[in-house]
Amino acid sequence: MKPSTPARLGLRTIALLYLFGLLVVPIVLILVRTFGPGLDAFLASVRTPAAISALNLSLLIVAIVVPLNVVFGVATALALARGRFPGKGLLQAVVDLPFAVSPIVVGVSLIMLWGAGGWFGGVESLGFQVIFGLPGMVIATLFVTLPFVVREVEPVLHEIGTEQEQAAATLGATGWQTFRRITLPAIRWGLTYGIVLTVARALGEFGAVIMVSSGFPGVSQTLTLLVHSRYIDDHNTYGAYAAATLLMGLALATLLGMALLDRLRRKR
Repeated sequence: MKPSTPARLGLRTIALLYLFGLLVVPIVLILVRTFGPGLDAFLASVRTPAAISALNLSLLIVAIVVPLNVVFGVATALALARGRFPGKGLLQAVVDLPFAVSPIVVGVSLIMLWGAGGWFGGVESLGFQVIFGLPGMVIATLFVTLPFVVREVEPVLHEIGTEQEQAAATLGATGWQTFRRITLPAIRWGLTYGIVLTVARALGEFGAVIMVSSGFPGVSQTLTLLVHSRYIDDHNTYGAYAAATLLMGLALATLLGMALLDRLRRKR
């Protein structure tokens, strides 16, 4: 049954008011407080050594996490879409686990595994520090971003089927040639969406990272941790707004990139 015009207008109004109150108002408020003192004050706040170091660390984590998620995410998606093996349902559940588990729980689990007295805590005696260092932050971010590439690529693999891959194998193509020339071009858009979502989540992750980070400026403080530190520890409200605006700018650039890629996909 098609809803009446007043009903459609009412639903749209409710949706717009909900989104306006939940998203637009807080973002506009932060922007107003950030740029109220002027652009020079904002630039001075985000050009401090702590802010530059936090930005570089966030981008470094993204640069490490994204390639790893691409490799293992595509491999996992291929296994789930093409393979038949015992425990496949369990693997499906494990892939979705980061959606259900709180990031704080992830951080605590990593401390129990890699911290002093943990199962793998002995690696610190070899000079390899995981907890309160970059490796722990990377592992935490890998965990929370694990599903995105898998869940974007797997449906595409189901949709394209296996006919072209089987034909290539019949003509003598190796597994790598089949993947590079047939499978990869077919999944490129799903893979691209997965990468964009991974980047966005990696930049904004807080709960898991704060548990395994020392939080020291210039050492293991990401942009999200910088916002928390300035607001809670330093009582530097304006500095927290400026760092949050910088983080929002990166997220906006990621979303614009995703929108551009979607437009290119539709044109093709």
